[in-house]
Amino acid sequence: MTVRGDRARLWRDIERGSIMSVAPNTAARPRLSIVIPAADVTALEDTLVSVLENRPADAEIIVIPAMPYGDPWNIAEEVRFVPAPVGAGLVGCVNIGVAASAGGVIHVLAGGWRATEGWTDRAVERFDDRSVGAVVPLGVSATDSDQMVCTGIRRTLGGRSRSLAPARRGARLPRPSAPALEAGFWRADVLAQAAGFSAACGDANAAADMAALLACAGLDVVVEPASRIVWGPSRHRTSAFLAGLHAERLFWRSLAADAIVPALVAHAIEIVRHAAARAPLGTLPMLAGRLAAFVQFGSNMSRTRLLRDAQRQAAAANKDPAPRTLRIDAPHAFPAAPHVPAETAPLKRSA
Repeated sequence: MTVRGDRARLWRDIERGSIMSVAPNTAARPRLSIVIPAADVTALEDTLVSVLENRPADAEIIVIPAMPYGDPWNIAEEVRFVPAPVGAGLVGCVNIGVAASAGGVIHVLAGGWRATEGWTDRAVERFDDRSVGAVVPLGVSATDSDQMVCTGIRRTLGGRSRSLAPARRGARLPRPSAPALEAGFWRADVLAQAAGFSAACGDANAAADMAALLACAGLDVVVEPASRIVWGPSRHRTSAFLAGLHAERLFWRSLAADAIVPALVAHAIEIVRHAAARAPLGTLPMLAGRLAAFVQFGSNMSRTRLLRDAQRQAAAANKDPAPRTLRIDAPHAFPAAPHVPAETAPLKRSA
C-alpha cells in the first residue's frame, strides 16, 4: 500500500475511534519520548501514520511543526503539539521537542522518515546498559527494506561529519560516532547536560557535535539491527560559505575530545579535501566561512569546559565501582522558543 493510502486509512481509523487500540501513555514519566520535528504537512503526516500505527507502549509522542498545523484529525489526546517558530531549522525544532519531553530515552524521528513495526523495542532496551549513550537504528530504503542507506554518522579527527552505510549487502556495519540527527535514540540526561543540540554547527553537523560529548563522557554508541527506519529525503546542500563556517566550528568545538597534534594535522588535510570538493566556484567562499569561524575561536571556551568536565566525570566514574545515575524528574530545561540563527537553513522536504 502506498504512503498516501496508509495516511488516508489512518485518518479513517481515527475518525471511527479504532486507532485507540493502543492506549495513550498515562505514566508520570514515560520510558520513551518520540520527538517529531517537521516543516512540511505531507512529511509530518507520513511520519505520524507510521508512528501511530506502530506506537510502542510507555511512550509519549511530541510533534514540533515549524509551519501552521491545526490538528485537522483531532489527535491531540494521542499526540502533543508544540509549535516551533515558522521557518525554524531542524536543530531548533528538535531542541523544542527535547525540552518538552519527559522520557528517559529520547527518539528523534524527523518528518518524512517512517517507523516500522517494533522499531523502538530493542533500541530502548539497549539503554539498560548505563554505558550506552545513543543507539543508531538502521536506515533502509523506501523501495527495498534490505538496502541500508544510513547507519549513523562518523565525526572525523579533522572535523567532518560523514554519513555511514555498508559498502555492500552483507558487509560489516561501520562503527558510528552518533546517530543521524533525523533518526536516532539518545539518553535524555546526555542531551540535558549539553542543553540540547547546538545550532552553531548547522543541521548537518549537530549530531557530530554531540558525538564529541558522548566520547568525552565515555559513553558507547551502538547500532541496533532490529530497529529499522525508512529513510526520508536528503538534505539540501548548504552554501559553500555556510559549509565552511559550520565545519570549522565543529572542529574547534570538538578539539578537546581529541589529541591536539594529530587533530591539527588531520584538520589541515580536511581543509584541502574540502577545498577540492567545492572547487572551483565554492572554494573561496568555503575558506571565507572557515576564516569567519576561526576568528570566533574564543566563543568555544564554554564548550571546551563542558567536554573537560565530562572527561573528568568519566574518569572518576571509572575509579568508582558504584553506578552513578543522573536523575531528571521534570521536562528538560531548554528554551521553549530558541532564536533561529540566520545561518541555520530551514528544514525542507526535498522534491
